[in-house]
Amino acid sequence: MAPRRGDGPEAAGIAVVIAAKDEEARVGRTVAAARALPGVDLIVVVDDGSADRTSEVALEAGARVLRHSRNRGKGAAMETGAEGVRLIEEHEEGADGIRPARHLLFLDADLESTAAGAAPLLEPVAEGKADMAIALFPATRLRLGGQGFVVRLARGGVRRATGWEPEQPLNGQRCITRAAFEAARPLAPGFGVETGLTIDVLRAGLRVVEVEVPLEHRATGTDLRAQLHRAHQFVDVLRALTTRELRPTVRRALSGARDRAPGRRRG
Repeated sequence: MAPRRGDGPEAAGIAVVIAAKDEEARVGRTVAAARALPGVDLIVVVDDGSADRTSEVALEAGARVLRHSRNRGKGAAMETGAEGVRLIEEHEEGADGIRPARHLLFLDADLESTAAGAAPLLEPVAEGKADMAIALFPATRLRLGGQGFVVRLARGGVRRATGWEPEQPLNGQRCITRAAFEAARPLAPGFGVETGLTIDVLRAGLRVVEVEVPLEHRATGTDLRAQLHRAHQFVDVLRALTTRELRPTVRRALSGARDRAPGRRRG
């Protein structure tokens, strides 16, 4: 029987969830690097309909693997991963009590060895100072400067919906409490998931911070395939924003909201 964790938020542990499609060349190194992060004791890779050896490589690297028989999109893969963590935790429960639910750390499959730099992203959540921490990539800040049309769409949409403007609204590297994740379900489909998640967590009156971390993933190019990817992103983000404009905003009491206001943290 696995040892029981303590009762505080810092004792909850971290489960890494990695959505992957056709990432056999990178996912193994990403899993290996994530395993070294403090507090991480579970890694779940969701193979979202890959046609290569993504599942096999992830297993060899030490991850638990869940597989979609067809590509269902990033939002669905994240939900599958979180549900997989919950089921694993149910199996781990001992006769002496129930473990606190692990916090969730979502990472992209192509981070490779840089995933080891995600530790500052865990700290505000593990210490109970934030309900969700979103990564800021230094290299992206220099290269993009926020001028991408999809970034502008997401950033402006989050600002209009919540009053807070994130710097990197599409960044998928996020640490989140289970309570915050559940408050945001169902997740927006596809590439709208990050935008929808930020809006839903903030509308629930929870705390969101951005943390600079030394992570880096494969940059999107400028060829036709890259342009089609951005067009797909644009449609998914627009759908997430449109859906949330039709939902009522649910906030806690004003005094509580002030205490838990979103902010920006530098690692």
